Amino acid sequence: VHRKGATRAFGGDQLELNSSFKMTGQPVLIPGDMGTGSWLMAGPTSGQNQAFGSSCHGAGRSLSRTKAKKTIDGKALKLELENAGIRVHASTPNVLSEEAPQAYKDVDEVIKLTAKAGLARPVARIIPKVVVKG
Repeated sequence: VHRKGATRAFGGDQLELNSSFKMTGQPVLIPGDMGTGSWLMAGPTSGQNQAFGSSCHGAGRSLSRTKAKKTIDGKALKLELENAGIRVHASTPNVLSEEAPQAYKDVDEVIKLTAKAGLARPVARIIPKVVVKG
């Protein structure tokens, strides 16, 4: 299976899966954004899902990089993230703007829909502490 815009999410009984994950299913990392966090999910408990053992590979963008750079103030964003307890290092404010939380879909909603569709199961939410953007 060629996965464009998706990642592998096998159930524990799949022969291709490492034996370490036979009980849990394959780990699936779903990046969100630098302000709200990401998720660790697991493939189905058994078998493959209806998407040939695939799941989403991230929250997905709601703004293009160009539009985000034009509409989001990188310096203000850095202060906002730091006030939320997230350390930030970016080579330029524009680089930070293009990755702003507002430029991405709501990762929690994406996770709910992914689980509802049976593509993968939520395991843990990961909270950002440090952002490095070059």
